[in-house]
Amino acid sequence: MPNTTLTYDIQRINLFDGFEASRRVCDQLALGVVAVFGPSHSSSVSAVQSICNALEVPHIQTRWKHPSVDNKDTFFINLFPEYTAIARAILDVVTFFKWRKLTVVYEDSTGLMRMQELIKAPAKFNLKIKIRQLTPGNQDARPLLKELKKDKEFFILFDCSYRMAAELLKQVCLFYRFYDTFLCPLRDLFALDLEPYRYSGVNMTGFRLLNVDDPWVASTMDRWAMERLQGPKQESGLMDGIMTTDAALMYDAVFMVAVASQRATQMTVSSLQCHRHKPWRFGPRFMNLFKEAQWDGLTGHIVLNKTDGLRRDFDLDIISLKEDGTARENPYVMYKKSDKELAGNDRFEGYCLDLLKELSNILGFTYEVRLVGDGKYGAQNDKGEWNGMVRELIDHVADLAVAPLTITYVREKVIDFSKPFMTLGISILYRKPNGTNPGVFSFLNPLSPDIWMYVLLACTGVSCVLFVIARFTPYEWYNPHPCNPSSTLIQNNFTLLNSFWFGVGALMRQGSELMPKALSTRIVGGIWWFFTLIIISSYTANLAAFLTVERMDAPIDSADDLAKQTRIEYGAVRDGSTMTFFKKSKISTYEKMWAFMSSRKNTALVKNNREGITRVLTTDYAMLMESTSIEYISQRNCNLTQIGGLIDSKGYGVGTPIGSPYRDKVTIAILQLQEEGKLHMMKEKWWRGNGCPEEDNKEANALGVENIGGIFIVLAAGLVLSVFVAIGEFIYKARRNADIEECVSFSAVMEELGISLQCYKGIRRRSRPHSGARSACIFCQPKQRISEPTLASEKR
Repeated sequence: MPNTTLTYDIQRINLFDGFEASRRVCDQLALGVVAVFGPSHSSSVSAVQSICNALEVPHIQTRWKHPSVDNKDTFFINLFPEYTAIARAILDVVTFFKWRKLTVVYEDSTGLMRMQELIKAPAKFNLKIKIRQLTPGNQDARPLLKELKKDKEFFILFDCSYRMAAELLKQVCLFYRFYDTFLCPLRDLFALDLEPYRYSGVNMTGFRLLNVDDPWVASTMDRWAMERLQGPKQESGLMDGIMTTDAALMYDAVFMVAVASQRATQMTVSSLQCHRHKPWRFGPRFMNLFKEAQWDGLTGHIVLNKTDGLRRDFDLDIISLKEDGTARENPYVMYKKSDKELAGNDRFEGYCLDLLKELSNILGFTYEVRLVGDGKYGAQNDKGEWNGMVRELIDHVADLAVAPLTITYVREKVIDFSKPFMTLGISILYRKPNGTNPGVFSFLNPLSPDIWMYVLLACTGVSCVLFVIARFTPYEWYNPHPCNPSSTLIQNNFTLLNSFWFGVGALMRQGSELMPKALSTRIVGGIWWFFTLIIISSYTANLAAFLTVERMDAPIDSADDLAKQTRIEYGAVRDGSTMTFFKKSKISTYEKMWAFMSSRKNTALVKNNREGITRVLTTDYAMLMESTSIEYISQRNCNLTQIGGLIDSKGYGVGTPIGSPYRDKVTIAILQLQEEGKLHMMKEKWWRGNGCPEEDNKEANALGVENIGGIFIVLAAGLVLSVFVAIGEFIYKARRNADIEECVSFSAVMEELGISLQCYKGIRRRSRPHSGARSACIFCQPKQRISEPTLASEKR
């Protein structure tokens, strides 16, 4: 803008005083202005906007404003991106990371309004969204974060100011590790001082509107930083000299007005009076110039919607806080947490640091800890070249490699290893199976369905054999009238029904009134009693465990179970030693598992352990990894556990260059530490977590209806069945009586029923022929009538 002087007037107002804002903007318009910027708060922006509409002066906003459905603000421009588009961008990121749950945490009501498009999305995107609010005016979010972690809400979207975001960072890192946190879209995540949280284990992701790849933008931001460093100190939480999104948007707004003023020839500025309602005559032309032109600013390409003045077609960069490439791995080597600035070896802690300290005490050497540059342990590329720790040992850059470095055949060719200081193997990390409470018919569980069927068949078979043998042997037949030895009638108590009753009685440990007399039937009875003794004892011994212990319903128990199914997806870290094991294995089970993993490389193989752990927690996924890592993780997350035993066996050793004089000495020192038990104590120190106390004391629970309610159902069913059988017996006996006499009357049947139901009489007379009227008969059958003389003779 040659030969041009840009003047400005800044007025500071109470954000919630709309009258003051109106008065101040009228004072500014009286001076003669081409545009009004701000204010930043929605409580006073409406009053300013109404005055600008009346006097036709462009009103430019750089903060979010809720779009009105019937927006008639002709002289309104907002460079802040439309939040419906930002919500779609958030959904794209959530879909890319394959999140199925998201918790939206907002600071004030405007944050909830901004997230409306996101909240409406779950039905379409198969996404579950929970909404929580930070306590207004309170920067202590620890109670909320603690509650979210307890509810296993690991994917969180924070919509808050960068001042609140700076406080949240300190608190989030106390509660979350190994989980993704999507933090503050367009809320200056890039401007916050994140160095203290780089190694906190929390993956923070956000949006950046500034186009830092543009050289002009980069140089402008550098000049801004230099000027800001010479001025007052930045606000708390922000890096010194960094340009925030709000500052960049205001820069673009002023730049856009300045360029438009230069292009608008013959435009004059006049004093405007609010009480006269005389508009600025160049206002409409100036507004059209804004909406028709396209601009390139610090926040990228600027295109305004001609109807409502909102910004559209903007670009967003996705930024994420990540660690520098190192060979650090919990709990072997970690950065030490401290309020003070640490240097040298004091920066680190972990199992390997303790091991190195013990080795130095035994061997009497001093050391300097340095992280490997590329963050790798050591692998060969296609040309046979090594990287990582192995490369530094080959080049004699390092004297010792103290890390979870696996002793392998190919590594042993180029470097030397000490005796292993830790042995381990590949195992399966999976969600802890859900406990299954016994059902109402759980009293049947002590015996398998096959055994129950065999017991019933055995009872039936023994009863039939007993019936046949009792009929065959002469010693089971007896005279029913012992007072009449000359009687030719003999009787056998072991009818088919009685034989079944004998078998059932013995099975129920109750016996019966039937006792076998013949040697053959006694042999059958004795063998059956011995059989029932073993069956009932086994059932009783196993019943307590099945009724009182909550059993775990695990879909898989070993690597073989994984290989036999395809419903549960499984995999390992891409290009890691575990993947290499399956890739080169010649065992059929592991070859089958590698075929499954290689056919689904995009989903089965993960980038690192952290991504795999997240997938295990959120999806039906099993991860193959080293047993020591599984033990460490499961100690800190009670929802995870190791499934099955070890698939292979290997060891971690201290690496040295070939021919190094330290190798044998380190080996002897490691053996000494092993014999003294110090290796075990170091592992207990670093692997021990909070534990899962609910599993330490697994006591038997009191039995409830849900455990043994089935026996009440069986009892009730037996009672109902007996009632119906008794009714059937009564009807059957009545029809038999109808065979003897011509007719049984209804009154006789009711009389018999009444006598049967008398609870104070246990004796009754046997039924006799009834000479009731034929019209009252209910069971009638034509019979040959017996002559009276015969009847009289019988009576005598």
